[in-house]
Amino acid sequence: MPRTPAPHGRTGRPPVTSRAEILVAARRLIERDGWEKLTIRRLAAELDIGATTLYHHIRDKQDLLVQLLNHHVNQTARPHLPDDPRDRVVVAALAMHDALAAWPWAAEVLTTDGFVGLLDESALWMVDAVVGGAMDHGCTSDQAVDVFRSIWYYTVGEILVRAHSGRPLADREQPVYRDSFDASQVPHLAVIGERWHVLAARDTYPEGLGAFVDGLLAHAARMPPRAAG
Repeated sequence: MPRTPAPHGRTGRPPVTSRAEILVAARRLIERDGWEKLTIRRLAAELDIGATTLYHHIRDKQDLLVQLLNHHVNQTARPHLPDDPRDRVVVAALAMHDALAAWPWAAEVLTTDGFVGLLDESALWMVDAVVGGAMDHGCTSDQAVDVFRSIWYYTVGEILVRAHSGRPLADREQPVYRDSFDASQVPHLAVIGERWHVLAARDTYPEGLGAFVDGLLAHAARMPPRAAG
């Protein structure tokens, strides 16, 4: 009597249970469609698995994004941190800027002051280096946090402006820039004229960061320590 063929299992891709594969697929969706459109359902469809399978690895969309950020930062090469505290702050901030510039959506996700409490310690070395550099320069711990937060706002703002400015727009949405200004109302802009857009497009982040850090550290040195609350 001929043997009955064994029933076939699932056709197509096998169920994905690898965290690494899930993160790769999520990153692919973000790069293709934008992080705002990333959902658990769409990610499950991308992987050809059920949404319940994903919940073995991630709690929700926020947890997924945090896992992506932890993985991304952990894959980022760490620069040599100088012994000089001021230079250490600058180098760590530049590394933070470059890591986020490669993933501008990450800067949009991390737009709350509490993001430090979301990331793994291994992904917070840049934050620790900035805070530690400020403290080694003479800042109190409170002042060091203020230094980091100021640098963070400056960095995130620069990244988001650059990212949004670089997004392609439909022809009908292209802004029309003026090439002259009314000197009777804005005399200084009138002198700059059409050069404004050329000047504004320059990458001045490194120079601005250095000057900003110098000002923050000098200001902290002049301020008396805050009384404990």
